[in-house]
This record gives sequence, C-alpha cells and structure tokens, in this order.
Amino acid sequence: MPKINKLLETAEETEALFYDAISRADIEAVMSLWADDDEIVCIHPGSPRLVGHASIRSSWESIFEQGGVHIRPVQSHVTQNMMTSVHNIIEEVHRTATRQQDIHILATNVYMKTPQGWRIVAHHASVVPGEAPADAKVSALLH
Repeated sequence: MPKINKLLETAEETEALFYDAISRADIEAVMSLWADDDEIVCIHPGSPRLVGHASIRSSWESIFEQGGVHIRPVQSHVTQNMMTSVHNIIEEVHRTATRQQDIHILATNVYMKTPQGWRIVAHHASVVPGEAPADAKVSALLH
C-alpha cells in the first residue's frame, strides 16, 4: 500500500484529501488514507459491508471504472477526542459519466490517530430519504 510522505495532523485534513482523491478517481491516493489495519470497514449505499484493504480497494476501483463520481460534503457534524474523530456528513453526489440527477448521501467517516497521523478506519454511507435538510451547519474545517 502506498504511503503518504507527510504526517496528517488532523482528521479534517485526511477527510479533505479523501474527497479530493475520490473526485480525481485516484485509487492510490484513496487507499493511502486508510489505516494499516486489517479490520477497516467500508459500506457503500445499498452494498454489503467490506472489511480489509483488498475488498475496499476493489470497490473503489469498480466505482472509478464506471466513470467516477464527484462527492461534495455539504454538511458536517464532528465529534472528536484525542484519538478518534467521527464525522457525520451529508454528501452531494454527482456521477460524472452518467449525468444522473444529484443525490444526497448520509456518510459517517471514522478516523483514528495513528503513528502515521489521522487515518480512515470506517466509511459508512446510505442514501438520504427525501430531501437533504437545508438548515444544518457546514464545518468550517472541512473546506
């Protein structure tokens, strides 16, 4: 697995790099942000739970091969302590290849502080039922 050369000092920095890498369909960059742990978890909307680097990598490769996706975090709620940061996000998702209508996704990203800095240990996403709320606050640290 590729390593990031710099120490990621905040979960927000890791998250910004995660969404940037997804928008560029950069599988190496996406996977370099995950913790070096066999028990990392990813759940895409309507999909089964994926555990471990190989299955998570394969799922992102499949998404990127289908034309990619642009995900813009539009609302965020963060709960953090010294070692863990949990981000509940509403994502605006646009499939770049199909020109489908944008959808909103509820996502929870969990970050853990490791010797390499903040890394993703879990990403769980599901489709927002109905319209995304318009009144929630956006985290100033996200973008």
